This record gives sequence, structure tokens and C-alpha cells, in this order.
Amino acid sequence: MQQVLTIKLKILPDEAGKKLLEETMAAYSRACSFVAERIAEDHLPLNRCSIHKAVYRSCREQFSLPSQMSASVIRTVTASFRSIKTSKERHPSRFSKKKRNSLTVPRFRVPQVSLVWNRDYSLMWDKSHTQRLFSVNTLAGRIRVPFRADAFGWAFEKGVVFGTAKLVCRHGKYYLHIPVTVDHADPVPLCPETRVVGLDRGIRFLAVSFDGEKTCFASGAPVKRKRAHYKELRKELQFRRTRSARRRIRSLGQRENRWMGDVNHCLSKALVSHYPAGTLFVLEDLTGIRSATERVRLKDRYVSVSWAYYDLEQKLKYKAGRAGSHVINTDPAYTSQTCPVCGHAERKNRNHEQHLFRCCKCGYRSNDDRVGAMNLWRMGIQYLPKAQVSA
Repeated sequence: MQQVLTIKLKILPDEAGKKLLEETMAAYSRACSFVAERIAEDHLPLNRCSIHKAVYRSCREQFSLPSQMSASVIRTVTASFRSIKTSKERHPSRFSKKKRNSLTVPRFRVPQVSLVWNRDYSLMWDKSHTQRLFSVNTLAGRIRVPFRADAFGWAFEKGVVFGTAKLVCRHGKYYLHIPVTVDHADPVPLCPETRVVGLDRGIRFLAVSFDGEKTCFASGAPVKRKRAHYKELRKELQFRRTRSARRRIRSLGQRENRWMGDVNHCLSKALVSHYPAGTLFVLEDLTGIRSATERVRLKDRYVSVSWAYYDLEQKLKYKAGRAGSHVINTDPAYTSQTCPVCGHAERKNRNHEQHLFRCCKCGYRSNDDRVGAMNLWRMGIQYLPKAQVSA
């Protein structure tokens, strides 16, 4: 079974190499803007062959890009136009009527460049054959740059295939974002003895897991406090209305996203490593949760709308896939209102303010998030082969 992951490698060019990389990225971004404007002005169809015939020679002559980079410019611009079109079709309410019916030209303000494996960049050894280097194509030819693999040493093993990378610069540091295709064993087939884990996601607890015997809680209080701190800091900076404040707001948003992504990475890794290979994780299908949470009180809306449910789900899925486990989504209706003992479902069973579940029929009491995880576990048991039910 194959899986595509994106790794982020920090490269360490010298001063001359940095200058060449900066010039190459700037030329690539200018070329992307040029091609996007030509498509809009000449009303070119979003077809790479048609665009190639119209702008390829001009792109090479005007920006001095190598042939492969010129072709990558066309691919990047075409993908951006299609992405905007798809976004309008899926989320029309986010665009005004005028913008929905007109062509939106993408902007390429951030310097970057796409590098095709074995054409624009490749791996090689240094002269002493002791250190691996990246050979990266620039406007002035190839340069060799060392890099830091850190936790991605596994990406250089046999059987790992590199894809088209993106070279970016963040705060004076250069990174290669490389999609890699990894082969791993197929998931362990489901059987009556499969370990089932119900996983309820929320705000008070990031995740509550129940495996039929034990319940584990991952508190969300530290995350909620830190995100509230970021919110207040952004509010203060917005009040200043200065250029430096706006730059600070953008950097804060990026920092918060990186921090929240790391929290979800650690949590998903802990869940997958805690249970054996072949485990079945059962999650609620939270598609459309944003529109539902927008109906909460205004003071609680920011926390509810911006919570990273989907990010945790995606990280859990790819980590479980590498570990040979399974992840499924189920209908979330009434999972926190249904009694796991007698099956009675009623809204009065759950007390949101006290986070308490008390069945109005049989009197069973427990934490409401734990009850949600227990009901998800029960759905997972029903998902297993029929032999599990008869047993």
C-alpha cells in the first residue's frame, strides 16, 4: 500500500547560493504573475497545451527561466485558476455575485519555485562521499546545498519516491517541501478480535477514547487558554491599525497554526502508538460542523468555529495507515444523548453546563464526552464482521 506525505527539509546554502535562490524564486513568481495576466487578457482556455503555445517562449526570454521551470510556471498558474474555480463552486456564499460570475486572477506575491525531481533538483554525495547534498537548479545553473533531515531520515531509505518540491523562504531560512510516496504494509484485516476504539473530539477534551475497558481523556484546557491569549493579542494589534501591527498579526496567525498542528501531531501519534496494529478507530463525521457551530453564542463562536477537528482527523488517518490500523467515520447524531446501557435517547439526558450525562430512563450517570466515546465504540463493534455480534 502506498501513501503520499509531505516532508519539510531545511536547506543550508551559503551566501552566494542564497542570492541565486532569491533571484530564481523572484523570477519564478514574476513569471507566474505574467502568465496569469496573459490568460485573463487573452481569454485563454484553462488548458496547459493552449497556454504553453501562447506564453512559453515569452516566459523563457523575458525571465530567463530554464525550460522545465517555464513548464512548471504554466502548471502552477493553471492549478491556481482551477483551485479558485472549484472554491467558487463549493462555497459560493463566500464570494459576491460579481466575483462568482467573473474570472479571478490569482496573485503570486510570495517568492517561490516548483522543482521537478531529477530535473530541477536531485540528491547526490559530496566529494568525500560522506554527506548527501541537494543539487538545485537556478538561473545561473546548478548549486549544491546541504540540508537537515531531522526527523525525516526515513525519507531517504530505499523505496521512497520523491515528487515535485516547492522551494520557499521563511524569515531568511530556506525549505524544501517535498511530497514523498512511501510503501507500507496493508492494514491488518478486520476480524471479530479487532480492537475497537471510540474517539470523541471536543473543546473541553481534545479527545476522549474508549476501548471497551478503559477511558482516556486528553484535556483541551491548555489549548483553549493559549488560543484565547492569541485572540486577545490580535485584538490589541488590530486596534493599533499600523503597518507593523498588521505584519505582527500575520506572523501570529502562522505561529498559532504551527503550534496547533504540533499539538494534533503529538495527540494523534500518542493514540496510534498506544493501541496495537489493526485497531479500528471510530470517529464522528463532522462534515459541516462549521455551519452548525456558527449558531452558538457570539462570545463562544470563535472557539467553536476555529477548532481544528479536521486537522486532527487527517493526521490520525495517515498515522493509523502507516501503523496498519483503520479509521472510519460514523453519523454523529445523538452520540452524546444516547444511553450506552439501555439505548434511551433524549436531549434531557445530557447537561451541557455540568458536562454530565444522566439517563432519564435507567439513571446511568457518566461524563457526557465519555458517553459519546462509548457510543462510538458500540458503533465500531457493529461495523465488525457478523461473527463478532454472534460471539
